[in-house]
Amino acid sequence: MTFFCGRLPLYTLLPLLVVAFTAQAQHNIPLTLAEAEKLALAAEPGQQALQARSAAFEERAVIAGELPDPMLRVGINNFPIQSGSFSTEGMTHAAIGLRQSFPAGKTRSMRARQFGLMAVEMSGNADARGRNVRSAVSNAWLDLYYQEQAHTLVSASRSFFADLATITRSLYAVGRKSQQDVLRAELELSRLDDRLIDIERQRSGARAALGEWIGHDAARPIAQKLPGWNQLPLLKALQGMLLEHPLLRAADAQIEARSAGVDLAEQRSKPDWALDVGYSYREGSLPSGEPRSDFLTLGVTVGLPFFSKKSVDSTLSAALQERRAAQSSREQTLRTLQRQLAAEYAQWQDLTRRLSLYDTRILDQARENAAASMLAYQSDKGDFAEVMRAYVDDLNTRIDHIRLQVERAQSYAVLANLGGLPQ
Repeated sequence: MTFFCGRLPLYTLLPLLVVAFTAQAQHNIPLTLAEAEKLALAAEPGQQALQARSAAFEERAVIAGELPDPMLRVGINNFPIQSGSFSTEGMTHAAIGLRQSFPAGKTRSMRARQFGLMAVEMSGNADARGRNVRSAVSNAWLDLYYQEQAHTLVSASRSFFADLATITRSLYAVGRKSQQDVLRAELELSRLDDRLIDIERQRSGARAALGEWIGHDAARPIAQKLPGWNQLPLLKALQGMLLEHPLLRAADAQIEARSAGVDLAEQRSKPDWALDVGYSYREGSLPSGEPRSDFLTLGVTVGLPFFSKKSVDSTLSAALQERRAAQSSREQTLRTLQRQLAAEYAQWQDLTRRLSLYDTRILDQARENAAASMLAYQSDKGDFAEVMRAYVDDLNTRIDHIRLQVERAQSYAVLANLGGLPQ
């Protein structure tokens, strides 16, 4: 028996329904920070471009180490124009030859080394790009996490403030409370609605920023737990790990490549040379009646670089300047990274101390203050404005607590980028 759904049999729809339900289930799986980083790095075009450049330089290094292709020469030499016979003149011959050029000095090995070092430089830049991508994705994911948590807290508080406004209106109706209390409760409720709208706007922006890195997976719900980034190595240890940063490795490779450029420029003072081998065929006979002998040619061509001394000197001077520029650039990069590390480490410590203060005192104090103000108001010993202020302050304190957790996690992500820490 075959069941039909619309115009299609049910058995043809079942695979489609399974695929649809599977896709929906995957779409509802919470997105963790580690997964977001993995998705971003899987097909990051900037890193892929640098890796492709590194591979291109490696291929050029192979080519640069090879000898130039030999050249084939074919021709007829000394052919008499007026007589027009190949055997008339004794010097007329058909020639075939090969020429192999040899670049000056160690040009080939040094050029191959230079391209190899440029490949290492690009590889280091690709690794640095990967770290920067992880840091940017972490920052975007944490921003979205904060907006989601803030939205949850404000939404939960709205129901409380709505109930408070309802109770205040009831008490006002029986003459126990003033109209000002009702207006204040409604005002705070409206402010919460406005705050929710603003949070939703910022949440959409944070989701779009994350989507730039991971595409449609940014639409998935965010995991409700932050990574356990609660411990850091000592600053001295991080400073030692900083020296292994891929940007510095790339800078070191660039300096070495520029040094190879200096060596390559020095090779210009040495001559190029080439080896020629040829064979010539002759027709006809000598006056004695013997056939004319064929020719074998062997020659060496040597360049004379003595007339280009000014050009050689200028090329060497330019190569030396490029190496000095690379060294200065490396020093600047190191100083920038060291400054960022020191500043971020200090910020992480300050955020850790502030979080400790919130966890041990401020959160409890804000909650107790709100409860005490409500108790005083219910006993007709307090003002309703103080009640609203206390509960709004308690809500802001809890949101600030989430914000501090997110900021410390973002600070850890920066330090992980600088020091190569696991994330």
